[in-house]
Amino acid sequence: MSQTNGMIGGSAKPKRRAKSFSINLRIREAIAAYLFLTPFLIFFSIFVVRAVVVAVRMSFYNWLILLPTSDFIGIDNYVELFKDSVWWISLRNTIYFTVMTVIGTTIVALGAAVAVTQPIRGQTFFRVLLYMPSLFSVGAVGLIWVWLLNTQFGVVNYGLSFFHIHPVNWLGNANLVLPALSLTTIWWGFGFPMLIFIAGLQGIPEQLYEAAKIDGASGWQVFFHITLPLLRPTILFVTVTGVIAHFQVYGQPFIMTTGGPGRASYSVIFYLYQIAWTAFRMGYGAAVAVAIAVIMATLTTIQFLFISRRVEY
Repeated sequence: MSQTNGMIGGSAKPKRRAKSFSINLRIREAIAAYLFLTPFLIFFSIFVVRAVVVAVRMSFYNWLILLPTSDFIGIDNYVELFKDSVWWISLRNTIYFTVMTVIGTTIVALGAAVAVTQPIRGQTFFRVLLYMPSLFSVGAVGLIWVWLLNTQFGVVNYGLSFFHIHPVNWLGNANLVLPALSLTTIWWGFGFPMLIFIAGLQGIPEQLYEAAKIDGASGWQVFFHITLPLLRPTILFVTVTGVIAHFQVYGQPFIMTTGGPGRASYSVIFYLYQIAWTAFRMGYGAAVAVAIAVIMATLTTIQFLFISRRVEY
């Protein structure tokens, strides 16, 4: 009996040692991970967290960059922002532009990804060709499309002339300027989402397509019942990052329209620049920046709540 107890006690000791070794290994891995993260956390704390705290604090002051002192005014900047008609125009323009651009970019990128994943000659060439606009700077893209959309000698209006359509003032018409900027941005920015969709398409098991073909499913049925449902995580990523990126649009209206005609292409970031670096009202500009951050966080949360419910992993 004592021999049996000794054997049981002896077998328990290696288990305790193995468990202790496993815990120590996890602790060492966690320490190593935090050591590698430390430089980023320091950078993040100094240049992001500190900047956010300073901006929020600044938004409660009448902070004029040319004055030596700033007066605490509480929420007056936010009250003024709520009553500011230019802010609401800029916000409406930005939402309209973001919705158009995110939807357009997602559709074009998905269509391009499906096309270039087909077994065709020159597959790599077409992928590179479609991705190339993403490599251009916003300045180059803006100048290219200003020329393309020019009323007198633009290529777009020249093409429309073959259909007996009179020249269109794309960038001078208040009703067309935002769709024109959205078209420019879609052409410029669909390359990266296309790569993300290609990766998502390559992750779908080929056996599902083979089974669908055996069952006699058409191409559209395969796309809507297999491809699209399994791409929902990818679509969630593309739309969330797209909203965050396009809500901060600044370069296109600044280069192509300078916010015009009138204020028809004002964006919230463009208005923030005007407030902070033209009027030098840093306190009010900080309030605008805080409002933009809150809106973007809210939109991102809504996207996760509505899209992620039906995501299949």
